[in-house]
Amino acid sequence: MSTENSGDNRRPDPSSQWVVDTRELGKRPGQSSQLYRRLPTSSELGVPDVITIAAGTEVTLDLLLESVVEGVLATGTVSAPSAGYCVRCLDPVSETIESRVTELFAYEDPEVADDTADAEDVSPIVDDMLDLEPVARDALVLGLPHAPVCSPDCLGLCAECGEKWAELEPGHGHEKIDPRWAALVDKLDDLTDETSDEASTGRPDDTP
Repeated sequence: MSTENSGDNRRPDPSSQWVVDTRELGKRPGQSSQLYRRLPTSSELGVPDVITIAAGTEVTLDLLLESVVEGVLATGTVSAPSAGYCVRCLDPVSETIESRVTELFAYEDPEVADDTADAEDVSPIVDDMLDLEPVARDALVLGLPHAPVCSPDCLGLCAECGEKWAELEPGHGHEKIDPRWAALVDKLDDLTDETSDEASTGRPDDTP
């Protein structure tokens, strides 16, 4: 994580590359700077066994940091490679997730930001530090597909035998028997087997 405990607040860790010192940007509205970094995730993101961004995966941040009256506005993109399984055929899938970011980091100083820092839709600037990791993490998680597929036209698996439809012969299918007739079918199979035994021995099984 790129934060450290400090009393009741989670103060950004100044030594983390995810943390930006806003004093370098300045508080004059309109000042801006471009930020481009490649940083590893501290934990796995996504849904295990469906699609994830593994812990330690390199995340690319391409952001514009702009000083505004309320704090610092971060806009741009975050991207990272992901891996998972096709929900139709279970083949491995991988793709680069790229998400747009628009996040306002608000000053804690009430004279500067009033009540903005307490709003749910903004992130705080603590001791002139802002932490980009939670914002990047949330953006990437939201960018992950809920149902990843290996290709849009993937046919999936046969529900009866579990084989991939793409690898099966044309006309592949399975005979389906109405459950109400299943017992009768079993009885007919037994009679067929008895008839076969009689034919092979040349006499019926039961001698009067």
